[in-house]
Amino acid sequence: MFRRLARAIGGGRVVALGLLGLCVALRLWDPAPVETLRVKTFDLFQQISPRPYQPLPVAILDIDDPSLEEIGQWPWPRSLMGELVTKATAQGAVAIGFDMVFSERDRLSPEALLALFTALAPGKRAQIAALPDTDTAFAEAVARSRVILGQTSLRSSVFDRADRAPAPGVPHALLGDDPRPYLQRFPDLLQNLPALEAAAAGRGVFTVRPDVDGVFRRIPVTMLVQDSLRLGLAPEVLRVATGGQAFAIRTNAAGIEGVVLAGKLVATDADGSVWPHFTPSVRDRFVSAADLLNDRVPPGRLAGHLVLVGTSAIGLEDFRSMPLGTRIPGVEIHAQLLENILTDSLLHRPNYAIAAEVTAMAVLGLLAILVVPLASASVTVLASLGALVGLGYGGWHLFEARKLLLDPSAPLLTMAVLVVSLITANYLREERRRREIRGAFAQYVSPDLVAQLSENRDALRLGGETRELTLLFSDVRGFTAISERFKSDPQGLTRLMNRFLTVLSGAILAEKGTIDKFMGDAVMAFWNAPVPAPRHQHDACRAALAMRAATEALNATLDPDTPRIDVGVGLNTGLCVVGNMGSDLRFDYTALGDAVNLASRLEGQSKPYGVGIVLGETTAQAVGEDFALLELDLIRVKGKAEAERIYALMGDATLRASAAFRAACADNDTMLAAYRARDWTGAEAARTALARSGADLGLTAYLDLWKDRIAEATAAPPPPGWDGVHVATSK
Repeated sequence: MFRRLARAIGGGRVVALGLLGLCVALRLWDPAPVETLRVKTFDLFQQISPRPYQPLPVAILDIDDPSLEEIGQWPWPRSLMGELVTKATAQGAVAIGFDMVFSERDRLSPEALLALFTALAPGKRAQIAALPDTDTAFAEAVARSRVILGQTSLRSSVFDRADRAPAPGVPHALLGDDPRPYLQRFPDLLQNLPALEAAAAGRGVFTVRPDVDGVFRRIPVTMLVQDSLRLGLAPEVLRVATGGQAFAIRTNAAGIEGVVLAGKLVATDADGSVWPHFTPSVRDRFVSAADLLNDRVPPGRLAGHLVLVGTSAIGLEDFRSMPLGTRIPGVEIHAQLLENILTDSLLHRPNYAIAAEVTAMAVLGLLAILVVPLASASVTVLASLGALVGLGYGGWHLFEARKLLLDPSAPLLTMAVLVVSLITANYLREERRRREIRGAFAQYVSPDLVAQLSENRDALRLGGETRELTLLFSDVRGFTAISERFKSDPQGLTRLMNRFLTVLSGAILAEKGTIDKFMGDAVMAFWNAPVPAPRHQHDACRAALAMRAATEALNATLDPDTPRIDVGVGLNTGLCVVGNMGSDLRFDYTALGDAVNLASRLEGQSKPYGVGIVLGETTAQAVGEDFALLELDLIRVKGKAEAERIYALMGDATLRASAAFRAACADNDTMLAAYRARDWTGAEAARTALARSGADLGLTAYLDLWKDRIAEATAAPPPPGWDGVHVATSK
């Protein structure tokens, strides 16, 4: 069924549909790499367009490095922290929130000092014991002001203090379904000393969890701690500063919609967290704690401000990575959240975001699957680039214009994966078609030529070039007798010839030859074109020997009553014009020239001389050191005025090195020399010797030819001026 479906809609489309399903599944699963890519995209938007800083009634009372250097190491006495609260209140601070926890008693309280310095004189101990308790002094200062103490949430209960009370709840209302299933949960809190907790006007949780890459992007407005609904530090500061009214949580079917705070809806993610639109860290937000304690802060600097107390001291290591690519003090994250709430500049990732992103992935993916296989490469590239740019700009525009965080990276990546897969499928399909065409074309011409033409379309033009080629012509001897044997079975003759031509073709192609054409039972081939062959003469000789051997092997498989196939081969080397010859409507890749004609004539001489392979002189000179060659004659073939010395290719280098072959060559050379010197008696004697030395070379017809020729010359000597050249009267 899958194969039928693949054939119906295309294998590439089926694969692309599978990839689309995988991409959608990955987005819904949302593993860490997918989430990281998404939030990094949102970071890029903020880095391109951070929120412009504007002075707002939000300040950070900073325990900075100059403060530690001037006042002393941290932690400071709680009495000093009380003085800090008192002076900030006197400056006009509306509310003061602490981005820190005072969970242990002050190590500089009178009680702690007496326990530490046990050797003090009784009078000194009495003086110290009479001093006011620093934690109490701090609690009294907190009670006189509007102070929101910070608490940090814990993933598990690790503290078991007897004086630890359950975390008090915050007045709230629920608008819609129960929000608890959606909220971030913490089983426990690290709280302040009970006296401080009782004195505070509010308590806010300052815990902020980083994303998977360690960057702090989202801040919980509300959360669930010890099964109680709580506010984060910045929202709690705002709630207390505006009268301490109850907050409300609005939910819908997808989760939490927002938190109503100070009569205003703060839209949140489904888990009750928000995405601040950050500005770069700005020193104007900060007031040094030492300056406030030593009265160096201009009057009214904190008037009407929401003040957060925290630290930017390097040694206290309260720094957080932010989306803008820098690290800022942890307290500044809460300050920027307050600024976002006051200016309605929070970024918002709506509850329908996942559905919208998955829908965009599916729609665009299906369009790509539908269109890409049908479109041209240029249209595909332009359309894909347009879609990718459109997606990226769409996500950016929603961020810039509407402060919406909709992720274009998942649809972008899905589009890229699908387009690449579909283009790859198109390429593989076209490559398969090219292979099919190449395979079919290779039935007619050399595979090397097919490969060249597939890489160089300019080669498919009329014209040629001059090259030295080695040309081969072969023909079947006695084909008439074979045809008569199959007179009543022409299909059988066709099958036999196909088998025969197949083995010849295999021998030629194995030596990298180019088959020019089949002419009935004849074959024309050449070497050194279209692919250069430095030793083309040797390649052609090996092919000719292999053709003869393959023919003998074929004969061994035929029925006994089938006439034996014998093939004659002619080889010649010379300059030719090789290329596409013909008309504009049809042309062949072929070779033309005198060397071609001579090769054809040499094949015709294989029958009268009784040898299988005849070589022209140029070919023989190139291969004479590596093959067993026997000079046959000096002849003038039909249609040529010049004489050509011709040779028989008897075998390879092994035969050439044998003593018997060397003896036969010597006798043959003696016979030819005597004949050309008009020494008919010497020629006959040498011929008789050759019959003995060459008994195993199959030279019967050759010896008979020379016997007749010597006898004719003896009976009727040639005229004076005879040059020893034999004129061939047949092709």
